[in-house]
Formats: sequence, structure tokens, C-alpha cells
Amino acid sequence: HVPKIAFLNKMDRIGADFYGTVAMMRAKLNANPLVLQLPIGMGEEFQGVIDLIRMQQIRWDDASLGTVFTTGDIPADMAERVAEYRDTLVETVAGEDDELMEAYVSEAPIDAGQLTAAIRRATIRLKLVPVLCGAALKNKGVQPLLDAVAQFLPSPADIPPAKGVHPQTGEVIECPPRDASPLAALIFKVSMMEGRKLCFARVYSGRLQAGSEVYNPTLQRKEKAARLLRMHANKRDRIEEAGAGSIVGVVGLKDSSTGDTLCTPEHPVLLEKIEAYEPVISIAVEPKTHSDQERMDEVLEKFTAEDPTLRVRRDEDTGQTILSGMGELHLDIIISRMQREFNTSVNVGKPQVMYRETIAARAEATALFDREIAGQRQSAE
Repeated sequence: HVPKIAFLNKMDRIGADFYGTVAMMRAKLNANPLVLQLPIGMGEEFQGVIDLIRMQQIRWDDASLGTVFTTGDIPADMAERVAEYRDTLVETVAGEDDELMEAYVSEAPIDAGQLTAAIRRATIRLKLVPVLCGAALKNKGVQPLLDAVAQFLPSPADIPPAKGVHPQTGEVIECPPRDASPLAALIFKVSMMEGRKLCFARVYSGRLQAGSEVYNPTLQRKEKAARLLRMHANKRDRIEEAGAGSIVGVVGLKDSSTGDTLCTPEHPVLLEKIEAYEPVISIAVEPKTHSDQERMDEVLEKFTAEDPTLRVRRDEDTGQTILSGMGELHLDIIISRMQREFNTSVNVGKPQVMYRETIAARAEATALFDREIAGQRQSAE
């Protein structure tokens, strides 16, 4: 129940099939895709896209790695198909939006602004999924995608406020996206950076200030948000406070972890926790040297604090340390990070299985023993 848009990537790969993928969105995902762009060529012949809202073509310059693009008229060989998809676009949006329906029925001209506003309303109401395409590796289609995020996806003010519950009474509490409201923030990721614990938090309501005390209702204890950081990929800037709608890094929280809520003691609230998936694959890990043993345990503890889908346990029957994750790639990355970031080498193998047998049901059988042992005949039945 979240408004969404779709970006069909890798249109420059051999076998790319834009129209087949849109058809599968309908058939397999039961979605209502709204095609906003058509590719100019597919696979090795991919050159750009046709913008069906503004009725123009967009082509990217390969020499600039897609940072430079030009707009122009629609190619003559695509005019018929573009007109067909444009009509379908307007008709589909009009069917979901009363304001546009009036203009459509009266055959009044519909400009790009009207169409964009109507698509936004329908997307927020979960009626349509706008579809764009491109080749992200070469930055083709990325600029229109970012524009679509701003144009069609909701701001916190466009959707109902986040809801939580009172930790003692269970009463439902709304957290409107206003700075003047009581603080409600959710930790959605934990990362160990340079040996320090960094919590990524989304502030749903209120203001979070650097150096302030916050309350964790899950642990029922206070924590100190010593520093707040505005994150820019691998760069970060210190800030003094963050308002509703902000995503920030918080340094100084010792015990809080992924899925915990940060609020004030005067207005406690529990936001919906993040449910972690159960691991699907396991490997056995053991240190290569004696000095790696202690480091391995410490490193795995840090990784499990960061990643709730990663589990570590010791098998009492076999004595092996078992590392479980969401797939082979997931576990490969963890093993490589142990060596790269913490200089800890481990051997990896398959978990051993201890087989056991037990009597499952009552049964009767007859057996005959007849053998010569030490010169004497021994028999029993």
C-alpha cells in the first residue's frame, strides 16, 4: 500500500523487451502500469526515450556518460506508435481522475501540467504505477526518473501520518509530519563506521537535536544522541537538529538497534517495527589462526548488529560456528569484508549434520542367527 513508480533498466542489453516487461507487470504483479516513456530502439540499438507527456524525444550523449542530453521532435518512424500510446495514456489517467475526465470528454486540449497533476493524484491513490525506462549504468534516463520521483511520489503531507502505539496502554497515536509535534523517529539501519556505531533514523514528527536525551520505549531506557550527521553518500556533515521528514545519522546511541523508536519520555510512542526475513542459507566459518578466533567473534558481533538478516550461532553438536544469511552473495560479501576491513581470515565450509535415529512405530520381525564360532555351532531364532 505504498505509492510507487517503475523504472525498466538495462534497455541497452541484448534481449531487453520493454513491451514484454510491461505486459508481465500486468499479468504477474496484477499492477496497473502507466507507460510515460517509450524506448527509441532496444538492446544494442537503444538510443533514448520518447516522453509521452511532453511529446518529445530525449537522447543522451555517450561521450559525456549520459550527463548531457538533448530534446527534439519525435522520429517519423515512431509517430504512429507514439500517438497510440499517448491516447492510451490520457484515456487511462482520465479514467482514474475526475478533473481530467471533464477535459477529456469535452475534447479540450490537455497540456503537460494538467496531465502531470492528474498522474500524481492517481499515483498517490495507488491507482496507477508510472513506468519509465533507460540504462542507468550510462546515466540514460536517470534525470527523467529523478524528475518523476519529485512529480509523482508523495511528500509526507500528501499521505496519512505515521501511526504508533502507546507502549503501556496500546492506544493508537498519530505522528503528523510537523516540527511542533512530539518527537517520533525510527532507526532503520545500523552501521559500524570507523569503529563507532552509527544509527540511520527517519524523523516522522517533531525535532531531533544534537546532544539531547531521547527515550527508547523498546528498551525502556534513555539514550543520548551525541551528534547528528547529514549523510551525502560517503560524506557526512554535522548538523545541530533535524525536523520532520529528515533522514539523519545519529552517533552516541549505545544499545538502540534496527527497528527501535526514538521519542521523548513525556510522549512515548512505539512505531511499527521492521520485521527481518529469516535466513535461507548457512555456512560454517572457522578462524585460520588462533589470533583470528577472538577477532572473528568480535567482527561477527558487529556485523549482526548492523544487519538483522544475518545470524550467527554455535552448533553444540558439531562445535562449528554457523553463519546464516539471505543468499550466497550476502555471505560472500560478509566474508570478504572480514578480510578487507578487519584483517580477519576464516575458512569457509558446509555445516556438518549430526544424524540421529529413533523408533517411530511398533513393529514385529523374525531373525535367524546360525554361525560357527570357535569350533562350536551357535544358533538362535
